[in-house]
Amino acid sequence: MGKILYNSNLEEPFKVSRSKIDLFIQCPKCFYLEVKMGVSRPKGFPFTLNNAVDVLFKKEFDFHRAKKEAHPLMKHYGIKAVPFEHTMIEDWRNTFKGIRYHHKPTNFLVFGAIDDVWIDDNENLMIVDYKATSTNYGIDMNVPWRDGYKRQIEIYQWLFRQNNFKVSNTGYFVYANGKKDKEAFDSKLEFDVEIFSYEGKDDWIEPKIREIKQCLDKEEIPLSNPRCEYCSYREKVQQKENI
Repeated sequence: MGKILYNSNLEEPFKVSRSKIDLFIQCPKCFYLEVKMGVSRPKGFPFTLNNAVDVLFKKEFDFHRAKKEAHPLMKHYGIKAVPFEHTMIEDWRNTFKGIRYHHKPTNFLVFGAIDDVWIDDNENLMIVDYKATSTNYGIDMNVPWRDGYKRQIEIYQWLFRQNNFKVSNTGYFVYANGKKDKEAFDSKLEFDVEIFSYEGKDDWIEPKIREIKQCLDKEEIPLSNPRCEYCSYREKVQQKENI
């Protein structure tokens, strides 16, 4: 069965993932071409090393989840919380399921797959995202290209709130930074691991979902983001072909 494209006559809720919301923010034209016309951006290479770090983080935090205790990193950073134990945790982590909410005004089924969720002393949930990189310059969460990471946290916070959970505005990034200063590889990659807090605001999400609905209901393709490299490439190729 092929991918279901959007049309306004669909009776079933139309699935809109967290990543598709971010795609709309990046470039409305790329979003429209993919979601309504079935023309996707070229796929990037899979981040297999990052995925491996993800899996190992999950195993590590699950060990402490089962024991209902804080991970040593959480204690080191003074985070008064423990990994949240819930029967739906594996569904929430599943790329094809995730935490989901039927937004009835648009008939969108909004969903996203989390990395982890912690619960604090006041029973507020804290959304957690695992990240991996390798840099000698330290990790700066305020660089513009990491804004998408912050929106990711905020969408998950919004989704959990729509599912009637108490959610803290404070979310966390657990960041693994691969070391490159070792004298030898020795078939082993070592990491420094840091935790960064982030105060999320989800008030933009509801209006953005309605904006996405309005965009998809139109017949004309929206304008691209002037900074979109994909659209710029398409336009330059078209110009050359028409010479």
